[in-house]
Amino acid sequence: MVYESMIAESLSIQGHNGEWVSAYSARPMGAGPFPGVVLIHHLPGWGEFYREMTRKFAHHGYAAVSHNLYHRVGEGSADDVAAKARAEGGVADDQVIGDTEGAVQWLKNQPYCNGKVGVIGSCSGGRQAFLYACNTNSIDAAVELWGGRVVQAADDRPEKQPMQPIDMTKDLSCPLLGIFGNEDRAPSPEQVDQHEAELKKHGKDYAFHRYDDAGHGFFYYHRPMYRVEQATDGWEKIFAFFGKHLAG
Repeated sequence: MVYESMIAESLSIQGHNGEWVSAYSARPMGAGPFPGVVLIHHLPGWGEFYREMTRKFAHHGYAAVSHNLYHRVGEGSADDVAAKARAEGGVADDQVIGDTEGAVQWLKNQPYCNGKVGVIGSCSGGRQAFLYACNTNSIDAAVELWGGRVVQAADDRPEKQPMQPIDMTKDLSCPLLGIFGNEDRAPSPEQVDQHEAELKKHGKDYAFHRYDDAGHGFFYYHRPMYRVEQATDGWEKIFAFFGKHLAG
């Protein structure tokens, strides 16, 4: 029998403008070195699902960290804090980039990290993972899970998210994996088509996988939208992708 163990803990990292934000990390026990993954939480907040997802990566041999984009909004339950964040217009794109850069650099500075780091996010976090990958050269791979508002309507350019990420495609700095449900409306299949066309136009290294009978959030086992077969296949593709670009 092979011994298994991991360490998971809450901590603080320096994010946007050097401000300290809360985070949650998990990694296998041992010296490593392990590839790194930064998880960008979804619009419903920095809650239990992302803690479990962080530990899932540790179980598969990654050093993972999930930072709290809503740290500045205040304390409380994930649902309450997320509601307050939405009422305030969400999180500014430049703050997301700064906080995520802090998480990436924190991982790279750990003695057990192999120096390669990827980002992954779902829903708004999928948009933000793509946004981050187009605005830095810090990572080796990005996974976008049904990123809503990568394509933004002309009347959907709020002060905190003034530029649609699809317009940044030419600056994508690493391979991209995208996973989408064909019954989703945010992003819709038509928006995913636009997203893919722009990646092709700029000759980017990407792979998109689209699932029938799956809508928004089909990985979320705690919600009616969960689709076990599609989610299982999606996870297999994530680990194959990160295995190739981070652990290989």
